[in-house]
Amino acid sequence: MHGTLDFGIKNKVAIVAGGGAFSKDIGNGRAASILLAEAGAKVIVADRNEELANNTVQMIKDRGGEAIGVGGDLTKSDQCKKVVDLALNSWGRLDILDNNIGIASKLSVVDELEEDWDKIMKVNLKPMFLMSKYAIPAMINTGEGGSIVNISSISATRPKGLTSYSASKGAVLSLSQAMAVDHGANGIRVNCILPGPVYTPMVYTSGMTDKHRSQRQNASLIQVEGDGWDIGKAVVYLSSNWARYITGHLMVVDGGCSLSAKPRG
Repeated sequence: MHGTLDFGIKNKVAIVAGGGAFSKDIGNGRAASILLAEAGAKVIVADRNEELANNTVQMIKDRGGEAIGVGGDLTKSDQCKKVVDLALNSWGRLDILDNNIGIASKLSVVDELEEDWDKIMKVNLKPMFLMSKYAIPAMINTGEGGSIVNISSISATRPKGLTSYSASKGAVLSLSQAMAVDHGANGIRVNCILPGPVYTPMVYTSGMTDKHRSQRQNASLIQVEGDGWDIGKAVVYLSSNWARYITGHLMVVDGGCSLSAKPRG
């Protein structure tokens, strides 16, 4: 990547929803933001926490890229419109949207509180709906179509003790393919990434033990621990001209974990 390959992304405009992360840590959204910028895109980094979004922007600028940070609650329609308008007002177009917002729960339907179920569904689905609602018309207006990448999880197809989360991420699969059908004639490609147990701030700030981390790595058929960069690279590929004939695709990025019968621990 790093300037050695032409992905056809140069001078395109991208929004990464959920592009912040703690400190200098690399989550899926931050990795995607940095790698899209390195491929030549101008990037709007949106996050509920504007400071974390701006941290990502600084990392992009330190690498010679161009980006703007914006804070907002992307479960709200006006905030999503604000992000898309920022892209249009800053650079006059929108080509790429990476929907990368999500929270988790480990409880069964018996133990899950109703208000927590509602929150998980709201956070994991509504931003994808609302960001796409405003992004798609902007992409159509370029006359060149666009690319949307939604982040789901292998928990959508291989649930193990993450019931509410799995249900919400399963809905992401259906949403992505329905959007691909709805907007394909407009040149809008919509694909979905299903990350495996990648090592990101969302995971290790929850107090993961070394034993649990080792179990997750050993679940990979190739004995490799995934991280945010692996997901970010998949986002760049699906957003690029290299994937121009790919839409409605569910891309598993998990080192083979979903083929393994090993428990998550």
